[in-house]
Amino acid sequence: MAEVISMEDIRATASTLGIDVSNIDFDSIRLPPGEDFGITSDDDLHEEDPLEYDSGFGNIIVVDNLPVVPREKFEKLEGVVRKIYSQIGVIKEDGLWMPVDSDTQKTLGYCFIEYNTPQEAELAREKTNGYKLDRAHIFAVNMFDDFDRFMKVPDEWAPPETKPYTPGENLQHWLTDEKARDQFVIRAGSDTEVLWNDARHLKPEPVYKRAYWTESFVQWSPLGTYLATVHRQGAAVWGGATAFNRLMRYAHPQVKLIDFSPGEKYLITYSSHEPSNPRDTHRVVLNVFDVRTGKVMRDFKGSMDEFSVGGAGGVSGVSWPVFRWGGGKEDKYFARIGKNVISVYETETFSLIDKKSLKVENVMDLSWSPADPILALFVPELGGGNQPARVSLVQIPSKEELRQKNLFSVSDCKMYWQSNGDYLAVKVDRYTKTKKSTYTGFELFRIKERDIPIEVLELENKNDKIIAFAWEPKGHRFAVIHGDSPRPDVSFYSMRSGSNTGRVSKLTTLKGKQANALFWSPAGRYIILAGLKGFNGQLEFYNVDELETMATAEHFMATDIEWDPTGRYVATSVTSVHEMENGFNIWSFNGKLLYRILKDHFFQFLWRPRPPSFLSPEKEEEIAKNLKKYSKKYEAEDQDVSMLLSEQDREKRKMLKDEWERWVNDWKRWHEEEKAERQRLRDGEASDEEEEYEAKEVEVEELLDVSEEVLSFDLDQE
Repeated sequence: MAEVISMEDIRATASTLGIDVSNIDFDSIRLPPGEDFGITSDDDLHEEDPLEYDSGFGNIIVVDNLPVVPREKFEKLEGVVRKIYSQIGVIKEDGLWMPVDSDTQKTLGYCFIEYNTPQEAELAREKTNGYKLDRAHIFAVNMFDDFDRFMKVPDEWAPPETKPYTPGENLQHWLTDEKARDQFVIRAGSDTEVLWNDARHLKPEPVYKRAYWTESFVQWSPLGTYLATVHRQGAAVWGGATAFNRLMRYAHPQVKLIDFSPGEKYLITYSSHEPSNPRDTHRVVLNVFDVRTGKVMRDFKGSMDEFSVGGAGGVSGVSWPVFRWGGGKEDKYFARIGKNVISVYETETFSLIDKKSLKVENVMDLSWSPADPILALFVPELGGGNQPARVSLVQIPSKEELRQKNLFSVSDCKMYWQSNGDYLAVKVDRYTKTKKSTYTGFELFRIKERDIPIEVLELENKNDKIIAFAWEPKGHRFAVIHGDSPRPDVSFYSMRSGSNTGRVSKLTTLKGKQANALFWSPAGRYIILAGLKGFNGQLEFYNVDELETMATAEHFMATDIEWDPTGRYVATSVTSVHEMENGFNIWSFNGKLLYRILKDHFFQFLWRPRPPSFLSPEKEEEIAKNLKKYSKKYEAEDQDVSMLLSEQDREKRKMLKDEWERWVNDWKRWHEEEKAERQRLRDGEASDEEEEYEAKEVEVEELLDVSEEVLSFDLDQE
């Protein structure tokens, strides 16, 4: 960064050089191309890649095949056109022009519409080209800039010029890191940073940093290919081999939320807009984009009431995500809950399967299997309990019901899929006979077994409150926190038992733990029993294979915990919901604190996801068996790093020792230089050795205070 010089200093320097500053036109000064002399421009300070405004005629569209109307109907037609196109973007003031025939005083059947941005104009063209106003008028919409291109089309066809193939950037290049490190992104203040987790060197290594990169939050795509940012004009995705370049933008004004499909093929964006009439509900707009091309594949619009059915979480009354993706990583289907219906769409045509929704009276929740196109549905009790609640499994696209379980006296229900789709746990809160209290049990579905058998699990103490539930990823075990705060119990169960694999069995119960959240390692086996919020960040690292605690620790006021995608490291963080101790800690899987980073105004920490391994299960098993052979290389590297760190520590200690010795030598030199002055102050005594002096006690009397008092004296008393 260049040194900042005040105008006063500039005038003073110019005066010494004999230059009259008043004759200099500073606006005419230009730096050489490609050179900035360390001066940061305003564009770099606030660089957020806004959408282009007023760039040529790219923000103007031409709408053809409009009705030809006389002057008296002109205003009505203009109102209809404006209503259609103002839903897509903001039309500029006087941005709608409908030419009129000077002879007939009728419109010419087309109009020009000018938007604020080229992205809005392009979106309007995509959405309304072919729009059917009525039977005789189907819109033909083109970009204004295209007309110049159309006029240059030659009369005779010529074969296009063949261009040599140039490969694009490898967006998975980060996976080839020789140290097998993982990346993470953090947001603190106005800065967003991507860093390597260099646990060997006990510190993060910077990859990319940018100020004002996003206006609200960032989000990795599910396979880690893209980093998404959110802006007033829409969303954008970034990636690259060595840096984060913008790959695509998705125009959606006032976007608030985004959601990727599991296979990263599609991106759903959401916005809500305040109504002009306060009595009306907010208007919701959802767009489904193709991630690679940026094309809008389907849009959904309606009132907030239409999108508020189902699910527990949401924003401004809308359950998020509105659409749930199914069918594994192939991104074949997505579904949403409506009033008494479930609408399932297929991505080949982005239309409803069989062109109709699935009617399910009073349906409240749905959940896709993570691996297969199977929907789990929950329907509460109807008719005051005359019709029981039920959980149904429905195969898509056939809509065949695979299994159903009726549930009685249900207060609430929540569904949890195991990551491979092998099991489904349904937590059911039931009323007691008096209806004054509830108790909880589990219905466990074995999805991959014949006829999908269901097993009922009830806790030993049926009145225990369920605080948290979590499946072991890719495994057969699950953990439950149950009981009363501040010290509930934690129980571990397995869907297999020693003698019978078809029965659930309890592994152990840990009594009186300060925990209210469960975080399994992505590789299974290890789990963190965490006490967040009121428990002040208590952490217990537990080995479920050995049923033993590996370590206990604390990250005071921790708000978030996230395992890295390999299960080797854990990040705990304190975000800006607390004013103090903002930042994050990195731990090993067994609870050793590796390093700590403090950041003011800390908002986000997200590990970069990894795509599934290309190794076959057989190859993974072979590697596990021969782990010692493979680990020799990494043990040698670890030893080299350890020696390097030891050498760095020795260098640091040597530097501190040298600094101390320099200070001592300086002190001795100053002491010698001041010897004459000390001798003068000591009345000629030259020695600095204390033992050569004779200690004498000297009594000194000092008058501190004097007071006078007159006493009366009676002579008769004598």
